[in-house]
Amino acid sequence: MNADEKSDKVILPEKQSNNEGLPSAETVEERTLPKRNIGQATADRTQSRSAASSGLAGVRQAAQRNKDVQFTALLHHVSVDLLEQSYQALTRNSAPGIDGVTWHAYGEKRREKLMALHNRIHNGTYRASPARRTTIPKADGSERPLSILCLEDKIVQQAVVYVLEAIYEEDLMGFSYGFRRGRGQHDALDALSTGIYRKRVNWVLDADIQRFFDAMSHDWMMQFLQHRIGDKRLLRLIAKWLKVGVMNGHHRERSDQGAPQGAVISPMLANIYLHYVHDLWSRKWRRQQANGDMIVLRYADDSVFGFEHKHDAQRFLQELTERLQAFGLTLHPDKTRLIRFGRYAIQDRKRLGERKPETFDFLGFTHFCTYSKKNGAFVIGRKTIKKRMRATLKLIKTELRRRWYDPLPKTGEWIMKVLQGHLNYFSVSGNDSSIWLFYNEVRRLWLQRIRKRSQRAFMSWSKFMRLTVRYFPRVRLVHPHPCYRFDVRTRGRSPVR
Repeated sequence: MNADEKSDKVILPEKQSNNEGLPSAETVEERTLPKRNIGQATADRTQSRSAASSGLAGVRQAAQRNKDVQFTALLHHVSVDLLEQSYQALTRNSAPGIDGVTWHAYGEKRREKLMALHNRIHNGTYRASPARRTTIPKADGSERPLSILCLEDKIVQQAVVYVLEAIYEEDLMGFSYGFRRGRGQHDALDALSTGIYRKRVNWVLDADIQRFFDAMSHDWMMQFLQHRIGDKRLLRLIAKWLKVGVMNGHHRERSDQGAPQGAVISPMLANIYLHYVHDLWSRKWRRQQANGDMIVLRYADDSVFGFEHKHDAQRFLQELTERLQAFGLTLHPDKTRLIRFGRYAIQDRKRLGERKPETFDFLGFTHFCTYSKKNGAFVIGRKTIKKRMRATLKLIKTELRRRWYDPLPKTGEWIMKVLQGHLNYFSVSGNDSSIWLFYNEVRRLWLQRIRKRSQRAFMSWSKFMRLTVRYFPRVRLVHPHPCYRFDVRTRGRSPVR
């Protein structure tokens, strides 16, 4: 859902029948296909002094009024106050860049530093620093490269993100959920389940772009930005961040393509890139070429499409592959699948003598077809991805071994935070079995570690249970049924707690 707590008609029907008792969905703001900048009007109202006083709210209003306006003066919105706001928005304990400056160290005489930074930005003497390269393990055993920026680069990038959000939040599609204010992973999951359940979806295409952040074309990125941004100073600033590269030892490696993962501005640029390459094209295809119902949902570079007819799905997959290749992108061959999925999948596969319908993974959950135990109606089941759970349990086991000699209360407080974080995300409707499996496994690992630590002071089961009552959070459903939660959040009312 968006900041206004409205849904998108791509997920739900534009107008539902009265006897269904369901709210009609919001119409997506119309936008013409991307054009060149020739003939585009300028945002004259946002360039005056009076308009500048309204700040980014004026930019947002101008962007909403005219979907083709090109903003020719934006950098002046990067004020000292906005830099201060950006500094406060950064993670306090994040790793420093190549300059070694931390968030807390920068806080000393912060105002003077921000004023000096502001002057460098506006007189053209600001220079971006190369990032420090590091890697983090992925669930499949591979490593993900991350770029750690210097603190001042983070501050400036965050300020520019605020400026870009004021423009592009009015442009981005309703089915785009990744890296957007007021939207989260649970909102995307609710929209997906609601779309499959309420629309005639019989086939699901699970599409993943291979190494998307590394494959983005700088030339195309700058052309896309110029549709809405005519401020050359801001464009040069973004181009610097894209090409500055990373430090590999004492050697600087410049970047010819891609956006650094870990950079503050990269998620925003990714959404803009996919908006023109993926979202606008998908909406046009759904409207003009789909013969039946079709749903679209994208979170970052992961997309899920639902189709009523198989021939629509096959044709869309072929044309989507060609579309992405034209902009330097490729679908991952192992993570992109077209499967039979939906209300009639179980019946059809049983009739053909085949096993249960295939499943697909999205945002940490495995989605599968099943029936309600109460009334036998079709429901979309969701459970924690097994390899994700195993990886988390492995990390917990390693950390418990490292905390071998820590006092029990200290270890218990750490376990409480880990479990609570896991429950906050995975405690959704229908995932009870996976939650309890994880809960009991963490409890077993801790008891095992306690008993191995001291053979003299043997911990009985009853004593350990008293310990878990104190430090293990209560298992409860955080998010109710996705359709119910989706309806509540898209009616403009308070979200379900």
